[in-house]
Amino acid sequence: MIILGVDPGYATIGYGVVEYNNSIFRTLDYGAIKTPPEDFFEKRLFTIYNLINDIIKLYKPSDMAIENIYFTTNKKTAINVAQARGIIILSGYENNCKISEYTPLQVKQAVVGYGKAEKYQVMEMTKKILKLKIMPKLDDISDALAICVCHGHSGTSSKYNDNKMR
Repeated sequence: MIILGVDPGYATIGYGVVEYNNSIFRTLDYGAIKTPPEDFFEKRLFTIYNLINDIIKLYKPSDMAIENIYFTTNKKTAINVAQARGIIILSGYENNCKISEYTPLQVKQAVVGYGKAEKYQVMEMTKKILKLKIMPKLDDISDALAICVCHGHSGTSSKYNDNKMR
C-alpha cells in the first residue's frame, strides 16, 4: 500500500509518501506545502487543495493518514487549521483514498511504543524505521512521516471511505 501522511495546517502542511509492504517501509517522497501569508485565506485553501491533489495524482496512494488537531489556546488558529484539514480530507476522498485519522498519542504509541514519548524520540524512531540518512528538520514533515509509520503499523481506523456514502 502507498500511504500519504499529512500533518495539517494552513501556513505549512507537512506530507510524506511511504510504501508499506509486508512490514517493510520505503520512503517515496516528503516535503512541505507552504502558503504565502500575504494570500487571502480562501486562496491559501485553494493552493492546499491543488497541491495535495497533485501529490495524490503523482503517487496514487491507496491510503491517506492525517493527524487529528488539538488546540487549547488559539481558537482562530484551530478553526483555520480545521478548515484546511477539511480541504485535505476532501481531496483524499475525491481521489478514492482510504482516510484514517490519528491523534498525537496514537502516533507516539505506534512509532515509539510509548504514548508520552518526546518529539525527538518519535523523530529518531521514524528515521530508523524509514531508513533515512537524516531526518527532515521541519517538524511538519517529520510528523507527516511519523503518521505514515503509525498508519502502516495500525492502519485500521478508516473513518471516511464507506462506499455507501458515494
